[in-house]
Amino acid sequence: MSQFVDECQLNVRAGDGGAGCVAFRREGPVAMGGPNGGDGGKGGDVWLVADRNVASLLAFRDHPHRIAGNGVHGKGKDLHGRRGEGLEVKVPEGTVVRDMYSGEILADLQQHGDRWLAAHGGRGGRGNARFLTNRRRAPSFAEQGEHGEERWLKLELKLLADVALVGFPNAGKSTLISVISAARPKIADYPFTTLEPNLGVVRIDDATEFVVADIPGLIEGASEGRGLGHRFLRHVERARVLCVLVDLAPLDETSPSDQLEVLLAELGKYDAQLLERPRVIVGTKTDSADPAVVADWDGMVISSVTNQGVRELVGRLASLVHEARQEEPVSEGRVILRPDSDGAWVERVDEHNFRVLGRKVLRAVHLNDVTTPEALAYIDERLKKLGVPRLLARAGANEGDVVWIGEFSFDYHPEH
Repeated sequence: MSQFVDECQLNVRAGDGGAGCVAFRREGPVAMGGPNGGDGGKGGDVWLVADRNVASLLAFRDHPHRIAGNGVHGKGKDLHGRRGEGLEVKVPEGTVVRDMYSGEILADLQQHGDRWLAAHGGRGGRGNARFLTNRRRAPSFAEQGEHGEERWLKLELKLLADVALVGFPNAGKSTLISVISAARPKIADYPFTTLEPNLGVVRIDDATEFVVADIPGLIEGASEGRGLGHRFLRHVERARVLCVLVDLAPLDETSPSDQLEVLLAELGKYDAQLLERPRVIVGTKTDSADPAVVADWDGMVISSVTNQGVRELVGRLASLVHEARQEEPVSEGRVILRPDSDGAWVERVDEHNFRVLGRKVLRAVHLNDVTTPEALAYIDERLKKLGVPRLLARAGANEGDVVWIGEFSFDYHPEH
C-alpha cells in the first residue's frame, strides 16, 4: 500500500453567540410595558468532514485558520438573532485528529462522509424577556453571547496513492514526479534508484488534487519475486489509476512495444484485476529518443526535461482519478460528537483559593453582566441551583476563601 504520513496544524474557531437584548414594550399609552428583548443567535459550529475528493493536507499548510460565523444579537419586540453560519472543513479520508498539545486522539475520519464536531459554537444570550417571573416583573438585564470554542489541532494523514507510476528502472518515473509535484526523489541512471515508493501531491487548483506514487522499477519476473518482486507490486494494488511509462530511449535498447508487453504481463500475473484498472500508457524521454522511434509510437508522449506533454498528461490523470472516485460506493458517514460534561466540580488551587469548573457553572457567570446588582442576584440564584455552595463546603472552603469561576472571583461565605 503506497502511503506516507502527511501532517499539519489546524486552528478552528467556532462562532460567538449573539447577545440577548434588554427592551420593553412601548405601545400607545404604555410608556414602559413588559420585557420583550429577544435572544441572540447561536454561533456557528466547525465540523471536520472526510471527503474522498481531497487528497492531502496541503490546503492547511499556509492557511491553518478556519473560523465559523458569529450569531446575531437579539432585538426588541421579541426578535431573536440569526444563527451564525456553520463551517465544514473538508479533509482527506483517513485523517487522524489529535489535540496539538496533549497528543490525544480525538477522531479518526476513515471513510467519505465521516464527520466530527471540532468546535462548538457559543450559545446565544437570552434576552430580558426570558427572565420575567412573578417576583421579577421588569428584568433589566440580559445574557451576553457565549464565546465559541477555539482550539489547535494536529492532523495526520497516511496518504494512499491515487495514481501509480509503473515502468522499467530508469523509465523516468522519479523525474516525472519531481516535475508535477513537490516530491524530490533520488534520481540517477542506474537500476533501482528508487527502493521505496516516493509520493507527491499534484495540486491543480483548490478543488482538484491527487496523490502520485513513483513505484520502484519493475523487471521481467517481478510477479514471481525476481528483483524486489512482490515488494514492488503490492504498492500498486490500492492505486485508483495506473500510469504506465514506456522508455523511448532505453539504455539496453529494449523496444517500447517489448517494454509494454512485459509490464502488462507482470501486472496481470500478479493480479489480473490490475489490467482492468483505468490506465494511461505514455512514452517518455522524447528529448533524448530517436525521432523515428517517437514517430512510430502510437500514444501520448512526454519529456519531463522539456515539459512536452506533461500538462496534458496531468489533466488526463486528474480526469481519470475524478471518475474513479465518483464510481466508488458511498458509505454512510459516521457522526462523531464529543459529550459535554454538564456536572460541576471544585478544584483546590491552594490553601485559600478554590476553582469551580463545569460548563453550566461557567455559563452562569460568563453570560451575565456581573456589574449590575440584579444580574449578580440571578448568578447567585443559578449557582445555588447548581449546588456550588454545597460543593465548596465539601471541598473544605472556609469563610473568606477566594472562589474562582473563570476570570470571575468572589469571597466565600458559607450558608447558614
